[in-house]
Amino acid sequence: MNKNNLRLVITLFSILLLIRCSENPNKIRYLALGDSYTIGEGLEVKNRWPNQLANRLEKSFNYSVNLKIIAKTGYTSRELLDEIDKKSLTNNYDYVSILIGVNNQYRGLDIVEFEEELNILLDKSISFANGKRDKVFVLSIPDWGVTPFGENRDRAMISKEIDEYNSVVSKVSANKGLKYYDITDISRKVEVIEGLVASDGLHPSALMYSMWVDKVISFFIKNI
Repeated sequence: MNKNNLRLVITLFSILLLIRCSENPNKIRYLALGDSYTIGEGLEVKNRWPNQLANRLEKSFNYSVNLKIIAKTGYTSRELLDEIDKKSLTNNYDYVSILIGVNNQYRGLDIVEFEEELNILLDKSISFANGKRDKVFVLSIPDWGVTPFGENRDRAMISKEIDEYNSVVSKVSANKGLKYYDITDISRKVEVIEGLVASDGLHPSALMYSMWVDKVISFFIKNI
């Protein structure tokens, strides 16, 4: 085979490979667990942070993401557990994320009970990922006290309690060998970065969620 024919074969092979990759992207089954922050209260579905993450992975890395969200505004850790128990979830998710606890803090519930329930939730998350701890990640609880909704409340106390809850989340995540992402620092930038709060004055905007995605996408990139 002469050099021209060899170049032609290589070119055709490269084109076929590109076509095949575009037609058959790698598939990811991703389960996102949480509350209003995961369901994206007040926003279009496409602007929820798990949906933004899925979209980013599909566009940037040619992945086909099958996203399932189990979350509802107002969920406490107990209510999320109860909802999970109602579902027939498989144990073959490629990735699982969880963000929970703000409603426990908001309602003044026992933080010791939260820790117990979080342990169960994280164990279930690991099982949904077929026991693969390196496929599960945990997000910290945002600080709602800095939002316009928290203006007439004791913001210092709210921040203190959020920090206490996040200390528990960080500790339990570490004990389980799970990756923990602190996005609370981003939530506290609402007074220095315009447009981080949704129109309800409480929940994150699409812009803030995109900043969360900037942070957590590294979890996926290392596995690509």
